[in-house]
Order: sequence, then C-alpha cells, then structure tokens
Amino acid sequence: MDRVENYFKMSPKQFKRIVGTTKPVFRSMLAVLQVAFDKLHQPGGKPPDLTFGDKLLITLEYYREYRTMERVGISYGCAKSSVSRSIRWVEDTLSADGQFQLPGKRALQENDVKTVAIDVTEHRIERPKKNKKIGTLARKNSIR
Repeated sequence: MDRVENYFKMSPKQFKRIVGTTKPVFRSMLAVLQVAFDKLHQPGGKPPDLTFGDKLLITLEYYREYRTMERVGISYGCAKSSVSRSIRWVEDTLSADGQFQLPGKRALQENDVKTVAIDVTEHRIERPKKNKKIGTLARKNSIR
C-alpha cells in the first residue's frame, strides 16, 4: 500500500499535526506534482524509486521535523542525494505553479506602516578581567 494512502486514512487533526498541511492543500499539491511528474517521465526509461507522493512527503517531513536528509533517506530507503534532489524538485515545481508561492516584498510593503519600534537599550558585555596571570607577557615568561 502506498504511504500517501496510509496518511489519508488518518483523522484530519492527526494528518495536519504530522504532515503540516490540511488534506485539501495536500491533494492540490499532489495534483500539481502529478502533472509535472507525468510530463517528466513521459518519454519512458527506468521507473523512479520514489513516487511524486513520496517526494512530497519527504519534503514536508524534512521541513516539519527538522530531520537530516540522511535520516529521511533511511526512512524511505534511498540515499541522501535522492532526498536532496526530491526536495529541490518539489520546491521548484510547486513554486513554478504559482499557487503555493509566498507573497513577496511588495505585498509586505503595500501595508501602510505608521509605527516603527527600535530596541536601542544597552547591555553590558561581560569580558574577563585582565591581570598579570592572564596577560600575554605572563604567559610568555612562564614558557621560558
């Protein structure tokens, strides 16, 4: 049975807690990735080790759980380099679609900011006290 199907059997609350998105958003991500995956593998060749659903799960697990690529690769039975390529492919494909892009600087600058707070308080920096025992001359003399 496919990993993605096992995830969809979870309750919506548990799904969101584990994956990080809701089921409808996840399905729309899968739809975008499926189109790109089919286009990429249309000419034929060796079947890929990871499905597009696995690649999406790898990406979301990597971002959600802060696990290393090597640990994620062990979970999915692939190499660290495959995990890295999968994450990059999912990121590029979803951002190229435009549906899952974050707003840019302009969207943030359109809001009219009327108040700006700047923290200018001074903090004392703790530095070690200098004396003859710690100084460089004392160390040089002790070496002789």
